[in-house]
Amino acid sequence: MQDATREGVLYGLGAYLWWGLVPLYFRWLGPVEPLDILAHRIVWSAVFLAALITLTGRWPETIRCLTTPTIVLPLAVSAILVAYNWLMYIVGVYLQIIVQASLGYFILPLVSVLFAMLIFHETLRPLQIIAVVVALGGVVRLTWLDGEFPWLAIALAVSFSAYGMIRKQVEVDGVMGLTVETFVLLPVAAAYLAFGYVQRSEVEDVELLGKLALSGIVTAIPLLCFGQAARRLPFATLGFMQFISPSAQMLLAITVFDETAKGGWLGYGLVWSALVIFSIDSYLWYHRTEATEPTKTP
Repeated sequence: MQDATREGVLYGLGAYLWWGLVPLYFRWLGPVEPLDILAHRIVWSAVFLAALITLTGRWPETIRCLTTPTIVLPLAVSAILVAYNWLMYIVGVYLQIIVQASLGYFILPLVSVLFAMLIFHETLRPLQIIAVVVALGGVVRLTWLDGEFPWLAIALAVSFSAYGMIRKQVEVDGVMGLTVETFVLLPVAAAYLAFGYVQRSEVEDVELLGKLALSGIVTAIPLLCFGQAARRLPFATLGFMQFISPSAQMLLAITVFDETAKGGWLGYGLVWSALVIFSIDSYLWYHRTEATEPTKTP
């Protein structure tokens, strides 16, 4: 069990640190339009995943998922949501507002809690209510007092929360879900690139095309690591680790890309305070639940 936990931590660190460093890849691509990057990311992810399911012999399962309406229809919706999420993040790097993009992933757990309350009518625990109120105060501060509505952060958090809600309802693993989503998006992405090449009568140079081809690996590798971590680690541990990515993104934005918070740090500070409250509540709830579960006998 200790070995499994150790492996889970290593896989989790690999996934979250990789996601945290993704802005370096998008900046490395240079002045490529966000929609072009998104289309290439979908196409090359499809190539990578096709190779992966070929090596693992999962084509029959893939075809079954693609031809089963109860699976492919919700995954088509989640595909649109994750493509939008990817696009918004690429736009954040393109516009050099990575600080705000990282805020979106900091507030993601709080948005998920709000969705659970509004859609599934779940009751919030007292500390969760406090966390949500403090976070809303931070958003209000950023919007009205600082004149900086965090549109990118909200778009990222809402789209990924909605994506997670749908994926939770579909009984496929991470690799198969991503494969179906990518194959659903592939025709649109390929058509977009083909139309663009016809309009321009040229393609990217070999060096840039090579960089764009790496987007398949950039997308798929951390998801594979995350899937391994999720099977080996308790939910609470995985929940705490998810904040590695936005923390790394924010550090990159400040130290490498010379970004600052336009209206000061008070609004962000309120959101981070809400995050601390939320994390404490999750930790206490997990251990309280673990303590009250009956001991399993062999």
